[in-house]
Amino acid sequence: MFKYAVRRILQSIPILLIVLTLVFLVVRVLPGDPAVAALGDYASQESVNALREKLGLNQPIWMQYIDFFGNLVTGDLGKSAITGYPVARQVRRVLPFTLELTFFAIVLGYILGIPLGISAAVHRNTFIDYFNRIFSLLGLSVPAFYLGILLILVFAIIFPLFPVVGGGDFWDLRDNFRHLVLPGLALGLLMMAYVTRMTRSSILDVLREDYVRTAHAKGLLERIVLYKHVLRNALIPIVALGGLYAVVLIGSSVMVEIVFSRPGLGKLMVGAIKQRDYTTLQSVMVIYAVMVVIINLVTDLIYSFIDPRIKYN
Repeated sequence: MFKYAVRRILQSIPILLIVLTLVFLVVRVLPGDPAVAALGDYASQESVNALREKLGLNQPIWMQYIDFFGNLVTGDLGKSAITGYPVARQVRRVLPFTLELTFFAIVLGYILGIPLGISAAVHRNTFIDYFNRIFSLLGLSVPAFYLGILLILVFAIIFPLFPVVGGGDFWDLRDNFRHLVLPGLALGLLMMAYVTRMTRSSILDVLREDYVRTAHAKGLLERIVLYKHVLRNALIPIVALGGLYAVVLIGSSVMVEIVFSRPGLGKLMVGAIKQRDYTTLQSVMVIYAVMVVIINLVTDLIYSFIDPRIKYN
């Protein structure tokens, strides 16, 4: 497994370089001059030229590319074109809130989704199966931001149980958790819907295998067959789904952070777009790209833990 992990980490490096290169190019091919966008259409040409020089936009594209990666290696994300404050400081302040929201949603989705998927598969074509499938279909159909608004209506207005604005004090566990519950539910229920449907489908596929019938013929208890033989072999597509939709959750967290006025990378990125803050937007996109690559890497490593045969492929 160690060799497999090292090989996957090494394979992730060129992927990360390609993704970061795409981020670099996308920000620069957008229509309009970032300096003019930041200063306004009525700014003097001297001011525009000064800002372009400050941002390094007056250099050839290949020099900008070298400076871009050189700054990333040293952890320098530049300074905001609007406020002048270091972007890295802003990212350090809001990144924990985005990470905890995404982690909470993934864990909640698995905790609720796997048991619901198992019960739907075991009780196939019964009321339990139909109820779970309809419930998960509703989760797939309702956008996370709309579900967040419904949660605010029920648990903050009709029943004022949880706060809905801000992220609370990150280091105060009670206050932090109270601010995390509603946005975490908005994303977690979305994740639960995906996990439920994938678990049901995967469990049904494994239940048809010959070794499952053999285990039943040997007189093994139903729960031993289900959890020791069936579930473990059904976990790989479920884990794959988790890695895929963890990326979707990161994207959905942008709107959830806006709905709940919660600090995070999504809110920081939207603010940068509104203010046309070229440097901050580029830096946030870099952080998102790194998070996506890391999530896919972790997903592959979990594969090898669940099924050791993968490391030989």
